[in-house]
Amino acid sequence: MPESRGAADQMQIPDLPQPVPTTTEPDDATGNESLGVGAEKSFRPYDPNQILLLSPNLAEWLPAGHLGRLISELVDNVLDLSWIYASYRELRGAPPYEPRLLLKLLLYGYASGIFSSRRLERAAQELVPCRYLTADQQPDHKTISEFRRRHLKALNELFGQVLQVCQKAGLVKLGHVALDGTKIKANASKHKAMSYGRMKERETEYEKIVQGWLEQAEAIDQAEDEEFGKDRRGDELPEELQRAESRLRKLREAKAELEKEAQEQGREAPADKEQRNFSDPESRIMVNGEKAFVQAYNCQLAVDDTPHHVVLAAEVGNQASDNPQLLPMLIRTALNAGEVPDRISADAGYSRETNLIVLDKLGIDAYIAVDKDQHSRQEPSPRGRIRKSAGPRERMRRKTRTKKGRAVYKRRKHVAEPPFGFIKQGLGFRQFLLRGLEKVSGEWKLVTLAYNLRRLHDRLASRGVVYEVAKPNPD
Repeated sequence: MPESRGAADQMQIPDLPQPVPTTTEPDDATGNESLGVGAEKSFRPYDPNQILLLSPNLAEWLPAGHLGRLISELVDNVLDLSWIYASYRELRGAPPYEPRLLLKLLLYGYASGIFSSRRLERAAQELVPCRYLTADQQPDHKTISEFRRRHLKALNELFGQVLQVCQKAGLVKLGHVALDGTKIKANASKHKAMSYGRMKERETEYEKIVQGWLEQAEAIDQAEDEEFGKDRRGDELPEELQRAESRLRKLREAKAELEKEAQEQGREAPADKEQRNFSDPESRIMVNGEKAFVQAYNCQLAVDDTPHHVVLAAEVGNQASDNPQLLPMLIRTALNAGEVPDRISADAGYSRETNLIVLDKLGIDAYIAVDKDQHSRQEPSPRGRIRKSAGPRERMRRKTRTKKGRAVYKRRKHVAEPPFGFIKQGLGFRQFLLRGLEKVSGEWKLVTLAYNLRRLHDRLASRGVVYEVAKPNPD
């Protein structure tokens, strides 16, 4: 009989030398023997293997006023989840996880800097707040990822609902709104991008490679037919030919997309420098704040000028310039908040003349830097009346150089930049997980939704609003 390997399979821990207890000197007065230090001290009972007599209540493990309690309260009693529940129409199959469970896990994860579905799966097993929110159920990462992908549009609608809660809590004033943008890396490498001119060159190269392999395969087939007969199968393509064909197919697809975009813009053909990324075709190479070229998206925020810095609107574009984003952000802010802000400010990236004309027609008190050079904005305040022939840019330049204009524009940096800093540094969100403009836009709204939840939680905590420990269900 072979010996059992059960004991051998277990990890063997080597014997460690026993610690020598520190002793005190004998008491000459009493003649007592020396005792180990702390031998007579009484400690609280500690037994990790102790079985609990009563079933534990996970709610008691979470402190009152915890962020997890706020998220649970909002999902259970405030947010409208009808869009999510309406998508569950199939009655067959095993029962899925409760949508509230997965939504709570997602919101708490994003508000805590946990974005990956695999990390969320681990958090549902290890972190007490996540175990509380999931009622000690552990969905796997595929379920979490599929829930996020399937309900991404519905999750975007929750941004407006959470913003309404922030408005009712007094976090939003809509007096002054600052706009700003940042470049966040796409889930793609810039080395996977290729220019249109390079595509035309490589397309010809791969066509020659494929043609050469086809001719070689044909010659081999003829030789084998003469040697073995025509009944032998010979349709397996060489591995080199398969790679060349797949690359040629991707090149042609990317080339066709660039040509289609050029035709839609009224051009005959794309410029040779226009690029397309094979991993995420809708992302673009942009220059970030460190003046480095990255494969990224242009992420926009409209932030309310209050100490809470609540985000009123969040959008994503794949154009490096901020100019096309000003009017869509203004419209989205009005739709989300229910009214147009009294005053807006933005940096020189939004100073296109068309934007200034539209803002003037709408009667919005705007303060937008026209010159990127900071030294030019430090010139003395203008005096006298402005010329009637002055254009929109000259009028805005004069407006931002007045004492009032400088005071308003100075606030812009202190309003718009803190949310970006918290999202990138505090939460650690520096790269998207999803690909494609539509999915990336949904993920950006989910991140900013979680950011607003943190602001709402901080506000309620400062007011002393806490959520008591829930009583266990007697059923």
